[in-house]
Amino acid sequence: MIHVVGHTATDYISHVPHLPAKNCSTHISERQIYFGGGAANIAAGIAVLGGQVTLISCTGSDFAGSEYDRWMKKIGVHQQFFIVPDANTPTAFMFTDDAGDQMTFFEWGASKAFATSEAPHLPFVHMATADPEFNCRVAERSEFTSFDPGQDVFWYTKEQLGTILANTDILFANQHEVQQMCTTLGMTRDAIIRQVGTAIFTMSSNGSTLYTGGAEHFIPVVPVTLVDPTGAGDAYRAGFLSAYVKGYPPLTCCRIGTVTASFVVEHAGCQTHLADWNALQIRYQQYFGSLGVPSKGNV
Repeated sequence: MIHVVGHTATDYISHVPHLPAKNCSTHISERQIYFGGGAANIAAGIAVLGGQVTLISCTGSDFAGSEYDRWMKKIGVHQQFFIVPDANTPTAFMFTDDAGDQMTFFEWGASKAFATSEAPHLPFVHMATADPEFNCRVAERSEFTSFDPGQDVFWYTKEQLGTILANTDILFANQHEVQQMCTTLGMTRDAIIRQVGTAIFTMSSNGSTLYTGGAEHFIPVVPVTLVDPTGAGDAYRAGFLSAYVKGYPPLTCCRIGTVTASFVVEHAGCQTHLADWNALQIRYQQYFGSLGVPSKGNV
């Protein structure tokens, strides 16, 4: 069982010709409403791939019985929710321009409950965007920890990041988040990599790099027609973690993550075009060759 900690949210995704400068405006050419939240996206991706997953998240009273709630239950996501009756389920407002750049505004809403909630003891957990203090407590109490600061990286103090990284087995981040962690911690990227042991740094359309066992491995993206980049990183993590608990080596896990991300970006929305394991295998073989048989030595 993989436990995923973090936000469940409704995404309002808009397309704009360009992201406006401060005190300026732009027009919205298209707007859609989708299921989202970094942790929920990862949990959904794992479930559709056939994995056992529990989502630890916060929702308002508006979530139970909603279309999103029914979708989660349909695909098999186990829910462990802190419910806040007087708050909204978190909401994200995302704007993507013609160049593929994004800007996001996020309403925490019910996620404020993380701050005062008791952290569970977990055998295998992935911590996505969530309350920094809650993630610290989860990291300290869990046996195997994967961490992804996401866009909330700016909210972490030096002490909080230090605590989490001291208890992290696998670190995920994009190039912007890596730079911010280095600034906050006063550490070099190499020092962070050495501390966690295994790190995966994504670079959008430029692929990703795996650092593990003192070696560096580059993983190219799978070429597909890009419709919407939102959720690509979450799908990558879902693919990696699903493969990792099966026993695949980290490099294969990264390639699987790259493949699962390629499905998501072909459609708008983070959970509208998730790959199942069969579809993943077919596309993986097309670009990386035989998937092979996993071992049983990862967890």
